Amino acid sequence: MSSQGEGVDRVRWRRAMDAALYGPGGFYVRPGGPGPAGHFRTSVHASPLYAGAVARLLEWVDAELGHPAELDLVDMGAGRGELLAGVLAALEPGTVARLRPYAVERAERPAGLDPRIRWVAAPPDRATGLLFANEWLDNVPLEIAEDGRYVMVAPDGTERPGGPLDGADRAWLERWWPGGGRAEIGRARDEAWAAAAGTLERGLAVAVDYVHTRDARPPYGTLTGFRAGREVPPVPDGTCDVTAHVALDSCAGPGAVLLTQREALAALGVSGARPPLALAGADPVAYVRALSAAGEAAELTDRAGLGAFGWLVQPVGIPAPAWPGRPAAH
Repeated sequence: MSSQGEGVDRVRWRRAMDAALYGPGGFYVRPGGPGPAGHFRTSVHASPLYAGAVARLLEWVDAELGHPAELDLVDMGAGRGELLAGVLAALEPGTVARLRPYAVERAERPAGLDPRIRWVAAPPDRATGLLFANEWLDNVPLEIAEDGRYVMVAPDGTERPGGPLDGADRAWLERWWPGGGRAEIGRARDEAWAAAAGTLERGLAVAVDYVHTRDARPPYGTLTGFRAGREVPPVPDGTCDVTAHVALDSCAGPGAVLLTQREALAALGVSGARPPLALAGADPVAYVRALSAAGEAAELTDRAGLGAFGWLVQPVGIPAPAWPGRPAAH
């Protein structure tokens, strides 16, 4: 742990991360900024196939709910509304007519966004439908611990040991990240997810993110930064994204299922299989389109990339989707 920069004020990582990302002039709320798409590539930005898969999941939820007169789609950490715009484009007009899309974001509403999208600071209460959180939890600020003590950090990223962990954080580590050393305390993410999923009256809550589980926690943690498409040191001064992978297993509520993005998207009809060569002779334009879609699907489901993301799927008042071979987390 660095001890440089003596005399510089340091705070615990959760407070520093919150200020750097969401405080005045913070990375995600700075007016006129490019949004997440300007700094890193998510599944939403990789291909419209992703929004199409979310649209199919929403249609399944809609059917399970009995096609209510009003159907909610809540996008947590909506960026600039790209996912909601893609889902609206993928749905049938009859479903769109009943849909209430909510973009939950702390940043200002971007210019030119589809007026049908409601821009809100918090998810609506008693929603009925699908709550979807794509790469939201990894930006929920959290504490960093090392050898039973909080890690303190300065705006320039230098660290020093802080005080001993309180009882709740110590208990979380003992259950979910045993073994000592450096660790990321996911209790704040558990609470954030429980609060978000708790706004659903009936439907499905889904969190998609960089993931690790109790049996394979990274020994030195995953805290890092991103700026303009490059990984950089996690300096909490507002100039870069500060993020850490998510312990989705600790977030999971009753009846939740954990699976990989590759498994989830395959079940939702996204396949990286090449189109048959016969199509090239019969309809060359269709073959080129199908080949392009297969390449995009391969990126979304790559075991060494986006396909390794975790999906936490939590039903609320409806049966869980039948993901092949995946038991509930609890």
